[in-house]
Amino acid sequence: MSATRSSTRGTGIRTALLTLPLALGLLGAAAAPAGAATAHRPGSSLTCGGAGVDPDAPVRHRTEAVIHAPLRTVWRLQTDVARWPDWQAPVRSAERLDGGPLRPGSAFHWTTPLPPNPASADPVLEITSTVRQLRPGACIRWTGPAVATGLRIDGVHVWNFTEVPGGVLVRTEETHTGPQVDANVPAATDILRQGLEGWLHDLKTAAEARTR
Repeated sequence: MSATRSSTRGTGIRTALLTLPLALGLLGAAAAPAGAATAHRPGSSLTCGGAGVDPDAPVRHRTEAVIHAPLRTVWRLQTDVARWPDWQAPVRSAERLDGGPLRPGSAFHWTTPLPPNPASADPVLEITSTVRQLRPGACIRWTGPAVATGLRIDGVHVWNFTEVPGGVLVRTEETHTGPQVDANVPAATDILRQGLEGWLHDLKTAAEARTR
């Protein structure tokens, strides 16, 4: 676990993702490590079960990375939500709200620290996500709000997993809506970019550490 806990840079990125422009001047979030992911803005969105991200959301980003680990390892890490804090330092807590394997209809509650900001005095951001579509070993799509007093961000997140020579191509796309992010779309989009690349970096680090 030490390899995944050591990613302090990822902590800053993921915290920035979830607080968005509210504390932009306070956070000074670092960029993801070079080579962690390759970002692009495709002509079409990722989907799972025929559904994608919010087509009307002004804040959106898509990125991808090849993880040199077996698909079963990558999938297990991503879907074992209760153990996210073991390899994602920015996740303070994570709790499944149902039992068994992750599936459509599964819900989970997770938290991340919320730095001081003008919109909310709460110390943590509370996130409740619901899985809408899932194909085992292939894709996941979940939606849900991130909330604190005076703050709400509605997100839609899609993950695709494809086996390639030497590992797994992981692609992810996310959209955000809400008064705080809509008020500064360029800043919110840039922070979302950093956040997604930080998540992929942590997933890559954790999965590849388990194959050594």
